[in-house]
Amino acid sequence: MAADAFPRMRRVGADDAPGSMSMCSRNTMFRQQGQQWRALRIQPQASDPQTYGGTDTVVHEAKINAAAQFDCVVGTRFITDGMDRRRGMGLALALTAALGIGGAVAAVPSAGAGQRSAPAVPLTWGACPAEIAAASPTIQCTTVPVPLDYQEPAGPTIELTISRIASANPQKRRGVLLLNPGGPGLAGLDMPVQLVSRGIPVGVLDAYDLIGMDTRGVGRSAPVDCKFTVEQGYLGNVPPWAKDAATVAADAQAAKAVAEQCAANDMGGRMAHMSTANTARDLDRIRAVLGERKASFFGLSYGSALGAAYASMFPATTDRIIIDSNLGDTALTRTALRRFGLGAEQAFPGFTRWAAERHSAYGLGRTPKEVSNTYFTIAERLDREPIPGLDGRVFRQFTFLGLYNNTTYGMLAQLWQSLKASDEAAAKRLLTARGGLPAASAQPSPSSNTFSAFLAVTCNDTEWEGNVEAYQRSVAEDRKRYPVFGGASGNINACAFWSRGPAEPQVKINDRGPANILIMQNRRDAATPLVGGQIYRKKFAQRSRLVTVDDNRHGVYVYGGNACALIIGTAWLVDGERFKDTSCPAS
Repeated sequence: MAADAFPRMRRVGADDAPGSMSMCSRNTMFRQQGQQWRALRIQPQASDPQTYGGTDTVVHEAKINAAAQFDCVVGTRFITDGMDRRRGMGLALALTAALGIGGAVAAVPSAGAGQRSAPAVPLTWGACPAEIAAASPTIQCTTVPVPLDYQEPAGPTIELTISRIASANPQKRRGVLLLNPGGPGLAGLDMPVQLVSRGIPVGVLDAYDLIGMDTRGVGRSAPVDCKFTVEQGYLGNVPPWAKDAATVAADAQAAKAVAEQCAANDMGGRMAHMSTANTARDLDRIRAVLGERKASFFGLSYGSALGAAYASMFPATTDRIIIDSNLGDTALTRTALRRFGLGAEQAFPGFTRWAAERHSAYGLGRTPKEVSNTYFTIAERLDREPIPGLDGRVFRQFTFLGLYNNTTYGMLAQLWQSLKASDEAAAKRLLTARGGLPAASAQPSPSSNTFSAFLAVTCNDTEWEGNVEAYQRSVAEDRKRYPVFGGASGNINACAFWSRGPAEPQVKINDRGPANILIMQNRRDAATPLVGGQIYRKKFAQRSRLVTVDDNRHGVYVYGGNACALIIGTAWLVDGERFKDTSCPAS
C-alpha cells in the first residue's frame, strides 16, 4: 500500500489535535448473512473543539450487523479491563498499556525487516484447554517457541500458546488476524471465541484465521507470578486514591514492598524479558511460523499500544491494523496512567445523567449535579467512617470500574443507593456478590498472574519516576483537576521501585510505512480517553485514520455495538476500504 493511500485531510493548524469531522467517502456493501439494508447518517460533531472543520453529511447504505452490547460484568463481578469476560477481579484493574523500541539491538530483527525463519518442526494444531474448547467446536491450539531474550536468539526459549479459528472459506481467505484483548496481562487465548460470539461479521471470518494468544508471561505462555494472595488485598493495576501527601508516602511503602515481592518471586528471570517490544517481536515470530508474508492485527486497550509498537517495528510485515480504545503511546507511561483521571472526569457525566433520569428508582439526585454531589458525599463519609472492607478509596475504585460501560450503571447505582441510605448490610451483600469483598485468606489471588504480568511489562517498558515527592505533587494537582478520580491516577505504584528497569529504549512511533492503521476511539472512555486516539492520529500521520464514536464506554469495534464503527472496521479488514477521518453518531 502506498504511504499516501489514504485521502489527505486539510489541516487547521500545526497545533490542532487530529479530529474526526471529515466524512466517509464511499458506499460499502457487506456480505453478512441475514442483515437488513439500512441508511446510516454520519455527521460531524460541530460542538467538539478538538476536531477538524467540515459539515458535510454522507449517507451510507450498508448491510449492518448490530453487535451485542459490550458486557463489562462477568458473572456477578465487575470486569477489569473490559476485555476479559471469563473472570472478574473484584477491585482489581488489569487496564490498558504497552511499549517497544525504535532501533533494534544486535541479533534482533531490524525495524521493518520481519522474521522469516521457519520452524524446525511444522506446527501441530490440536485441542485447546477444556474451558476454551467447550465454547467453540472449531477452535484449535498449539505452541510456538520464541527466544526468552531476543538479544540471544540461540539461547533459552519459552513456549507461547496460541489459538486459531480458521477461515472456512479458502477462496476468500486473506491471511491471519492477530488479536490482543489488553492488559497487559490479560489472557487472549479465547479472544477468537469472544469475537465470534459477539457477532463479528462473516466477511471477517472468511477473510482471516483469527489468532488468539496468551502473550509471554501470561496464562499458558511461561507465566510469571509475584505470588499475590487474597489476604494481601492488592488492589490491582490502578493506584488507590490518595487524599494527601501522607497517604502517598504510606502508599509508597506498600508499592516498594510489592516491587520487592515480585523481584523475590521472579524465578528464572523471566520478568526481565517481558516488554511490549518483545511481545511485538513475538507477534512477528508467530506470523513467520504460520507461514504468512504479512499479518493483520486487532488490539484493544493495552492492545492499542502493542499494535502501535508492532506496526512501528515491523511496517513491512504488518497488513491491516485496527487499534481500539487507545493509550496514545507504545508504553503505559506515567503520563498515560494519569489520563485515567481525565477519562473518569469525561465519562462521569454520562452516569450522572443516567442516574438523574432514574431518580425515582435509585434516589441519587434529580439532576446530574445532585447525583455528582451524592458521589462526593458518600466518598467523604467513607473516608471518615469506613465500613469493614469498604472505605472511600475502595468506593472510588468501584465507581471508576462502573464507568467503563453503561451496562454496569445499574449495579453502580445499587451500590450508591445502599451507601446513601447507610445500609451497610446491603452494601456488603452487593460487594460480596461481585467479588469485591473476598474473605481474608493466604490463598493465592486468582488475579496474581494478571497483576504480575501487568507490572513486569509496564515497569520494564519505560523509565518511571522514583521520587515520592513527584507523586505527592501529581496527586495534589490531579485531585483539583480531576476530582472524580485524579487522586488515584496521580498516585505511586510499584514501578517507582522496580529493580530492573527498561532493558532498551521505548519504541518510537514510526510514521513511515504503509497507510494501514485504523484508529477507533469512543469520545468518553474512562480508561483510555479520546486524547489517546488523537495522539496516535497525529503521530502516525498519513499512515492512519481516526474513527471517533459518540459513546460512553471502553471498546469500539465489535465490542462497542456502534453500527457506523462496525461498518468502517469491517470494510477496512475485509475489503481494504479506506475512509477519511470519521465521526460516528451514537447508535
